[in-house]
Amino acid sequence: QSQEESQQQQDPRQGFRDQHQKIRKVREGDVIALPAGVADWFYNDAQTPLVLVQIMDTSNPANQLDNNFRVSHRGESQSQSRRGGSGGQEQRSGNIFQGFDEQFLAEAFNVDTDLARRMKNENDNRGVIVRVEDRLQFLTPEFSEEERSEYQRGRPANGVEETFCSARLKQNINDPSRADVYNPRAGRITSVNSHNLPILRSLRLSAQKGHLYQNAIMAPHWNINAHSICYFTRGTGRVQIVDENGRSVFDGEVREGQILTAPHNFAVVKRAGGEGLEWVAFKTNDQAKISQLAGRVSSMRAFPEEVIANSFQVSREEARRLKFNRDEVTLFSPGSRSQYRA
Repeated sequence: QSQEESQQQQDPRQGFRDQHQKIRKVREGDVIALPAGVADWFYNDAQTPLVLVQIMDTSNPANQLDNNFRVSHRGESQSQSRRGGSGGQEQRSGNIFQGFDEQFLAEAFNVDTDLARRMKNENDNRGVIVRVEDRLQFLTPEFSEEERSEYQRGRPANGVEETFCSARLKQNINDPSRADVYNPRAGRITSVNSHNLPILRSLRLSAQKGHLYQNAIMAPHWNINAHSICYFTRGTGRVQIVDENGRSVFDGEVREGQILTAPHNFAVVKRAGGEGLEWVAFKTNDQAKISQLAGRVSSMRAFPEEVIANSFQVSREEARRLKFNRDEVTLFSPGSRSQYRA
């Protein structure tokens, strides 16, 4: 809901016109892109928990200081966040108004000093997530029929979006009908990048939702132009990561709630367990690409048989099997192999 529209509506209880920027509805599976410096808040008005997974690019041109992530909060005073790494370093992120003199705040907001003092929340230890005593009441839009239809179809924008208020900032990747790769015996992969969410071009980020069925495999591949930060959202499985020199840098079980990073140029293979495996991968390029090492669109399929035979010191027949015995793309069904036909 835009500020201009909200001015046309009056809260009869308060006797004034509220003004705020556009409010957007979100649901499970939405990817939301926020440019650097944009203030945001989330409110869960449903009866089920809302899980948010966030990634921040500290190497983008907007971060001029260093490669450390910094965030300012407006309400709480003693929130804590834990960063990964040796020693599990803790960082505090406090109310940004705490550092200001209350007289300055009073003059800046044109309020009395008592209200300015309370803005600093010096005795508020609730943290970044707070529970609302009563449901929030604010101006919020309902979907029009056109918006609802576009939302369900995932209609892309025309790329001529210039303001944060009107820009399309989200794309749902949880809908099976939007999958980029689908194998009825293995699973599906859905990607969001600057082609279907243009604002990602300025953020230089993209995302991928993966869903492997029971015991299915995601083809061995390497990330051509991006790092991949993978957060596992459901199920269990096994992942192997190999560096450019052929050394195994990770070989282990993964499960819901874990995060795993695959650096640029490192080869990765995933296999789901008995419950299947789902994940969201954030990639540090708005048009992230992979190169498969096995399957119908792999680099192996592009090599002549004799090159493969001599490279691996195998027979021509064995080289032929390496090229053609797996005819699926990206996602492989468990225990099935396409038969090579001469």
